[in-house]
Amino acid sequence: MELPFDGAISSFYETHAPREVREAIGRADPGDVLDPGFPYSERMARKAYERDLERLQIELVKLQHWARSTGARIAIVFEGRDAAGKGGTIKRFREHLNPRAARVVALPKPSDKEATQWYFQRYIDHLPAGGEIVFYDRSWYNRGVIEHVFGFCTPEQRAYFFDQVPDFERMLVGEGIHLIKFWLNVGRAEQLRRFLARERNPLKQWKLSRIDVEGLAKWSAYTDAIAETLDRSHTDAAPWTVVRSDDKRRARVAAIRHVLSRIDYGRKDARAVGTPDPAIVGGPDIWNG
Repeated sequence: MELPFDGAISSFYETHAPREVREAIGRADPGDVLDPGFPYSERMARKAYERDLERLQIELVKLQHWARSTGARIAIVFEGRDAAGKGGTIKRFREHLNPRAARVVALPKPSDKEATQWYFQRYIDHLPAGGEIVFYDRSWYNRGVIEHVFGFCTPEQRAYFFDQVPDFERMLVGEGIHLIKFWLNVGRAEQLRRFLARERNPLKQWKLSRIDVEGLAKWSAYTDAIAETLDRSHTDAAPWTVVRSDDKRRARVAAIRHVLSRIDYGRKDARAVGTPDPAIVGGPDIWNG
């Protein structure tokens, strides 16, 4: 089978990945969690996951009905390293929602025209109207991390972004938009294991990009950029919620629980919503690089 990018991910794993990363991947069983600092050694059992997910998705349907009946506007930002589980988590949020009022925004690189506009302008165009839930699969935080790591913006542009983003988000919240920001955190071994699985699966190879391949060698640069971004944009008006996503099942359940816990929607079943696992979801203090 022909591998994307001439098998660059497998080549990195075999020749450039840190020894501890290769060893963790090589000795692991499919259900093992690779990060020794993760609070659970095995992923969440499927039966428990499917039970909790169904209950939470029923609550999400109630949330959408409430939003449509009241005109509430909800914007949920998903950020994280490549392969952290953003798309899969968004999929579980939207699985049983009316897609007409639950949109995903995943913008490509700016056009020549967009590159001349105010940086936030193209994201503003996709903010929710009354009754809508919008999921940003990456967002304006590209400037804080990816653009910085790959040199797609100048240091001055990035500094200006950090000057503006707290006020920008404060205005969104002041306008009445429910803004929730997730940072999905995945360990280096787990990220590489997911990339290897994508590389070998013809149905998932489309998820890989040249940025993914080149980013494998930039782990430390990403770490520094993420740490600064969380520090400079975690505010009272728009705090970051970090989700430890080495176990996708626990991450999805925790993220949905967090959103449902944050919003007082009609007919909420508090028992079904439950309490987000503090070992999996919390503030920037649980982010571990």
